[in-house]
Amino acid sequence: QLKVVESGGGLVQPGGSLRLSCTVSGDSLEYYAIGWFHQAPGKAREGVSCISSTSRFTYYVDSVKGRFTISRDNAKNTVFLQMDNLNFDDTGVYYCAADLPYRHTTVQNMCTEGRSEYWGQGTQVTVSS
Repeated sequence: QLKVVESGGGLVQPGGSLRLSCTVSGDSLEYYAIGWFHQAPGKAREGVSCISSTSRFTYYVDSVKGRFTISRDNAKNTVFLQMDNLNFDDTGVYYCAADLPYRHTTVQNMCTEGRSEYWGQGTQVTVSS
């Protein structure tokens, strides 16, 4: 059973940066596509960024393009989400999800479908002045 654990959330001022980490255990990260999902207060969870198992393909929702960067280090079983120029709308819980690549035709679909098999418990990001 794959275990997914997020870390790196916290309180940051508008314009600030955070780097989230998603570490998996129980299997090798190299077999999985990974996605980051954001749930703002009172809103549905939304796919923010997804990355293929080989890092060849990435997807970003329009609202974070140019501000967020997803990357992975398979040797460390960890995926990162670098979040820069944060704004109030970025507040919420960020979840990491892992899934086998064959379950989604594209990484964009992984993000938009939101039906990945393995999920972490989430990490809170609060953007406040």
